[in-house]
Amino acid sequence: MKWETVKLSECCSSIADGDHQPPPKAISGVPFVTISNINTSNQFDFSNTMFVPQEYYDNLDTKRKAVVGDVLYSVVGSFGIPVLIKEYNPFVFQRHIAILRPNEKVLPAFLYYTMLSKDFYAKADAVALGAAQRTVSLTSLRNIRIELPPVETQNRIVSILSAYDDLIENNQKQIKLLEEAAQRLYKEWFVDLRFPGHEHTAIVDGVPEGWRKVNLEAIAPVLTGKKDANFGTSDGKYYFFTCGQEPIKAPSYSFDCEAVILAGNGDFNVKLYRGQFEAYQRTYVFSPYSSKFLYLLYFSIVENMRQLSNGASGSTIKFLTKRMLEKITVIVPDGNNLAYFNKQCECYQRKKEALICQNKNLTEARDRLLPKLMSGEMEV
Repeated sequence: MKWETVKLSECCSSIADGDHQPPPKAISGVPFVTISNINTSNQFDFSNTMFVPQEYYDNLDTKRKAVVGDVLYSVVGSFGIPVLIKEYNPFVFQRHIAILRPNEKVLPAFLYYTMLSKDFYAKADAVALGAAQRTVSLTSLRNIRIELPPVETQNRIVSILSAYDDLIENNQKQIKLLEEAAQRLYKEWFVDLRFPGHEHTAIVDGVPEGWRKVNLEAIAPVLTGKKDANFGTSDGKYYFFTCGQEPIKAPSYSFDCEAVILAGNGDFNVKLYRGQFEAYQRTYVFSPYSSKFLYLLYFSIVENMRQLSNGASGSTIKFLTKRMLEKITVIVPDGNNLAYFNKQCECYQRKKEALICQNKNLTEARDRLLPKLMSGEMEV
């Protein structure tokens, strides 16, 4: 069956971008998402966002309000990341993200997979302007040509690829549940002080008898990455941790250890990673002197994030300093309790890492199929 070549503007009823004005901040209201809120499933993660007033959202042009079936696409900096809106969830997004509203010529999921392909990325890269911060203009985006098969063929292609994404998404949900379970355990033990045998333990200076408070620098050195953001490559072998929510890839690594990784600016997200990786120069890397302190270190930093955010310095882009981080207090329990706590955390972490590995394999399998299906090389 013959495929039709069309411009994006011909298969979308509108192609717009986010509001160009800095949005007013609010304590609660409608989430404000950025490129850094896109997770590895190419969906927005709303668990750590800023907010704007409901009234601000209500007054936006309808072209800038994402509805089910829209495809969002990053066009500045980390350009080339598509997101398919699968369910209604009001949010506001920055002007660095374009919003495409498909018409009857193309299925939303087929447009999403088209924009996810390396072929489409190459086309976007060819029209991107700038060096330090690459930008794909809306005019250039509208003029990019794609190949469209009949809707029936689109449906079959989508059903094949979405089977992989459904498994990836389900694994992501399980990963989130495991993270929440581990964080509840930490809160019960070290915030609420409800640990095994706590009923018979005296509290001395705010911690159970036999436990101690130490500064973060006694647990791990405060290091930073050395690489610039443009060190990342699409075909890199190693994770490259920047200040974004999700790591990108790099061709080499500088770290090979168990580490807690903290974004030094932006939303100050925290990650735990074990293995070989690279780090951005504004990203902090904490590798504990002893592996028995890894989980204490991780959850202590996570628990301190709200406090750190409020104390961050800087005006336009807030950032964390080494001196601020060295003052973080880590509560260290006695040996038996520490061993038991680590055993519980290790169980959660191993399950998470197994799911992450599954998702990596599923993503690679999908990405091998993607160009063959989207080019018509593989019949469906």
